[in-house]
This record gives sequence, structure tokens and C-alpha cells, in this order.
Amino acid sequence: MSLIDRVSGSVSRSLVTGLPSVDIDGTPVHLVDGEDACGLIADAAEHSTSRPLAVVSINLDHVHHFGQSQLRARHAPPQAVDDSVEWLNLIDGAPIAQHVRRVTGIPCPKLSGSDLIGPVLDDAANQTMSVGVIGGMPEVTAELTARFAADWPGIRFAGHWTPGRDELGDPDAAARIAAEIRTARVDILLVCLGKPRQERWIAQWGAATGAGALLAFGAVVDFLAGRVSRAPSWVSDAGMEWAWRLMLEPRRLARRYLIEGPPAYLAVRRSAA
Repeated sequence: MSLIDRVSGSVSRSLVTGLPSVDIDGTPVHLVDGEDACGLIADAAEHSTSRPLAVVSINLDHVHHFGQSQLRARHAPPQAVDDSVEWLNLIDGAPIAQHVRRVTGIPCPKLSGSDLIGPVLDDAANQTMSVGVIGGMPEVTAELTARFAADWPGIRFAGHWTPGRDELGDPDAAARIAAEIRTARVDILLVCLGKPRQERWIAQWGAATGAGALLAFGAVVDFLAGRVSRAPSWVSDAGMEWAWRLMLEPRRLARRYLIEGPPAYLAVRRSAA
């Protein structure tokens, strides 16, 4: 029996509507396990609903960028609610998983993009779906293409788009990229632009791509291409994957984990049940 069944007893066929959730600093975090998440993504990839499904990892970095208290602390405007896509917000990181267990008594698993991407692509291969990637460097396109051909030959690799920041911020360029993705008939789009850019891009352009599922999975493009190694399972199980990544990329991640992370952690602890 899946976690959804154990928590709520039934699941709405409208995918996200009706899923049990816990509010964390203004964000509803859905209580699902890996089986649930993969099933919802597979359903969305088949274009079974009128709106695409956006899958987001909720971790301390997400709370920093999108948490209500964190936005107020930075005197930043609140994030506009987008209804062109459905949002599936997954537990990512030990602090989020521990908080959910504290307030619900339910041991919910951590579901990072790197944890889910293998099963998601296995399902996509079995259903002969098409997968595209936006994000990462042009240099990894060859590695991505080879990885898909070797490990998931049932998938049609629809393309790898590598826009720069200027293109992502230019409405005409972004619209052109979304139109190219739609023309490529992508079922599942891996959006690997980093937070908060990937979530904002999905909110603005996700529906225009025509993809059924848009996965905001950040560094997954580099994992798939073999450019970045995942933490060993014992490190991840101990809730120390952040330290592993900090060790590998100290310049890029020091501010996120050492400066922005502690206030976000306090915001999580203050969140009501």
C-alpha cells in the first residue's frame, strides 16, 4: 500500500488535488512516497490532465527563496500563485523530512531529484515516452545522449536546450525555446536551471512547452552526464548529503548552506502543523 493510501485512504484522479500535505512556511509539502510520486509523474507524462504537472523539491534552499517568512525578512514581494500548472511539492532533505515526521507522526521518505530520476526514466522507457532536458552546459549534450541510449533505449531523447541567463530572462528567447520544446513533442521535461530560476521558468513557460510533466531537478543533468557524483548512500541516510555537495563544490554552495540555510531551517521549525 502506498503512502497516499495509508495517509488519506483515497486519491483524487486530478493528480495533486486531494493529496495530503503539510504546510511549511507557506508551501504545501505533499505526503507521498517514491511509488506515489513516480505514478503521478507517469500519469502526467501521458497528458492525462488539462494542466501539466510541475514537480518541485522542497528543501531549505526552496524555503529560502519561496518561504513566506523568508520573503518578508528580505522585504521581497510575495510569489504570485500560478495556475497554468499543477505543483507537486516533494520532501527533499533531512530537515524537511524530520519536520514532517514531528508534526504528523508519519515517517515520510526524502525524495530528491537524484533519488527519483532513475525510476522515472525506467517508467518512461517502458512506455516509450520522450524526454527532454533544459539546463546544464552544452558540453554535456554528448554524454546525456549516450547515457539515454545506453541505459534507457526505450526513451526518445527529444533534445537538450542550454540557454544562457540572458536568454532565460528575455521573453522572446524564452518563448522561442518553449515553442521548440513543444515542437519536439516532449512528454517529460527535466528543468535543470537551479533554484529559484527553474521554478520561475516553469511557472511562466511550463504550459507553453506542451510537456506533460516538468521536473525541477536542478543538478540531475550533471548526475546523468556523469559530471557530478552522488553522495554515498550512508552519507545520504545520515542526512549529510549537503555536506558532501559542499565538499565537492565549496565556492558555489557555501553561501547556500552556511549563510542562507540556518534562517531557512528556523523557518521550518517554526512552521505550524
